[in-house]
Amino acid sequence: MNLPRTVFMGSPDFAVPALRALSAAQYPITGVITQPDRPAGRGNALTPPPVKVAALELGLEICQPEKLRAPESMQQLRAWNPDLIVVAAFGQILRPEVLTLPRYGCINIHASLLPRHRGAAPIQAAILAGDKETGITIMLMDEGIDTGPMLARRSIEILPTDTGGSLFEKLSNLGGELLLETLPRYLGGELLPQPQPAEGATYAPMLKKEDGLLDFTRPAAELERQIRAFSPWPGAFMRWQGAPLKIHQAHVRRETSHQGDREAGKLVIAEGLPAVMTGEGLLVFDELQPPGKGKMSGKAFLAGGRRWE
Repeated sequence: MNLPRTVFMGSPDFAVPALRALSAAQYPITGVITQPDRPAGRGNALTPPPVKVAALELGLEICQPEKLRAPESMQQLRAWNPDLIVVAAFGQILRPEVLTLPRYGCINIHASLLPRHRGAAPIQAAILAGDKETGITIMLMDEGIDTGPMLARRSIEILPTDTGGSLFEKLSNLGGELLLETLPRYLGGELLPQPQPAEGATYAPMLKKEDGLLDFTRPAAELERQIRAFSPWPGAFMRWQGAPLKIHQAHVRRETSHQGDREAGKLVIAEGLPAVMTGEGLLVFDELQPPGKGKMSGKAFLAGGRRWE
């Protein structure tokens, strides 16, 4: 079977293993479309997306449109004449003229077990929800948001220690592996797209920095999952002495004594560590970061003479 002329669309680290896998399998990648370079870091230096870095290493032609629908971007895409478009966390919605351009369609690598956690932040959503497993879905894209028919799914366990970062890395590698296993069967006509189940769909919207604020009226177990889900981005934090206090790691201590006289949000010390009363149980901080400081253990934080209680 002749491998199809392929255009790859993706931007963050998540997409890099899939691009490298396609290249290693000698798919003829006629071009890579990724987001424009953006200011990043303390110096706001113009920084290329990880997919661009990988594409340059692989010697691939690159297009970085602000909007894919711009006439010059569509002209470039048509010039590449793809038989197949592979998409992984590209960051822009594909319009019908793109979806219908390649004869094999647009294949998307989505980081959840669809239809659960459609949308921009499925990895964080799975941890936030307390899911026991998540995975990768390879799907044929349609005009909806992650609503297209599925070609393959593979699940992995979510460990109690998993963070958004650790799960991101696992699913990123799994996405590249499952893509290479799925494409030959799909292109050869052995694998037919299957509609997503009608029930069980949820949506995981794009996250914002302010979503990391901890609401101590919620149970400590939910907040502990929020801290893990939002590590490393957007990060979890609380307001302390008029400034954001970043929380990097915490654990739950369930109080057995009556807590009726304690209000959610009250600062306490437990196990020699800073802690906060929540709507249910104590949230104990193992690692945090005061404003203008580096990460430190909860013990080191208290040893610095800071007034906590």
